[in-house]
Amino acid sequence: MRRMPRITQRCTRTAVAVAALALLATGCGGTSSGGSGEDKGMALAYDIGGEGDQSFNDAAYAGLEQARKEFGYEGTAVEPKDGESDADKVQRLKQLAKQGYDPVVGIGFIYANATKEAAEAYPDTTFGIVDDSTVKAKNVAALVFNEEQGSYLAGVAAAKATKSKTVGFVGGVDVPLIHKFEAGFAQGVKDTDPKVKVITQYLTETAEEGGFSSPDKGKAAAEAQIENGADVIYQAAGLSGQGVIEAAAKEKKWAIGVDSDQYKQKALSAYKAYILTSATKDVGGAVFSLAESVEDGKPLSGEQRFSLKEGGVGVTESNPEFGKVPGLKEAVAKAKEDIIAGKIKVATTP
Repeated sequence: MRRMPRITQRCTRTAVAVAALALLATGCGGTSSGGSGEDKGMALAYDIGGEGDQSFNDAAYAGLEQARKEFGYEGTAVEPKDGESDADKVQRLKQLAKQGYDPVVGIGFIYANATKEAAEAYPDTTFGIVDDSTVKAKNVAALVFNEEQGSYLAGVAAAKATKSKTVGFVGGVDVPLIHKFEAGFAQGVKDTDPKVKVITQYLTETAEEGGFSSPDKGKAAAEAQIENGADVIYQAAGLSGQGVIEAAAKEKKWAIGVDSDQYKQKALSAYKAYILTSATKDVGGAVFSLAESVEDGKPLSGEQRFSLKEGGVGVTESNPEFGKVPGLKEAVAKAKEDIIAGKIKVATTP
């Protein structure tokens, strides 16, 4: 069935609400979300680290930008506060819904409780939450990924690139989500070369301690791993990962980026020669898919999973050196094929 033109769709979405309000609102652009009556499009509530993390949040913002261009609406992205509580997150999501944004997307599992409460308060607004599938509501879409699969490919690359037979993993916060990155990476390394040692370090126990937002912590962790022989380091640490990349580049060791193609990030251009690859997850694509579903009048709901098979996760080949490491490109391609075919089952816990 052909999709209606965007402007026509938006008017159609509004018609019932306008009638119900007995023509208190006029013209095209209102929604039935219980908000301000103005269709402002998608709103993002950033995770810790905010805009400019060159990773997770910036990947989500790319999805917002695509939606703005495609649908011609305003949209917005809101920064988190330092040391904020769940109540602050609840207030942020409710305020965005009240202002007329739809969908409203919490970027990160830290928004689980807030999304549940806000979704109950605004049942006609679509909410999205990235990296969490615990919120069960008809107006909530859980955008989740098989991070362990992309991380497995990063492990294959690390095992092929290491000369010291020691590689490192730096996780931002010691939580189940980041355990998936560690598990996939370690398995990919061991399956490729059992003789390679993996050094693991988490920066903090909780997000509030800065594990995802402290480049200095990431740098210190990477320096320690390099001192212990690591010559390839994979980081899943948000903004803190910039410190890992900086430390690796300074010592002329390989770094592996995360979430976005960090080889292409302008803020990391000084270090890009040492970013071997990045284990990506298409947060931007997932966010855009949710925005598109709302525009089409068929909002996504429930768990929406993005795996290697759908291109939701993977590794990049932007650095020309990726293809120059003996056997690396071929090994990654074979591993990808085997994961998709079900021949390789990737663990989600270390």
